[in-house]
Amino acid sequence: MILMRRLLIAFVFTGAALAFAETTARPAEPMSAAAAAPERMNERWMVEGERRYRTNCGRCHQAPHKFPPRAMAMAVRHMRVRALLTDDDMKYILYYTTH
Repeated sequence: MILMRRLLIAFVFTGAALAFAETTARPAEPMSAAAAAPERMNERWMVEGERRYRTNCGRCHQAPHKFPPRAMAMAVRHMRVRALLTDDDMKYILYYTTH
């Protein structure tokens, strides 16, 4: 019984060590075009969000502070009615102010 327990423990530790060695031993892979696409998309959302923030919000407000997404969502929804923001404006501005 003790021998079985020791073998089981040795097996578990060996498996964990091999799994750890496999994940850390891989060289860094170059970024593929597919992996770079989300970064370009995020950048486009940021640029468009900043543009719409300056156009719609910049008249009355300074550059936005980084607030939690939930708080910004409430503020943007409130300002949507007052500033006559479109749904797209709201989405871009919310992305810009929370990222």
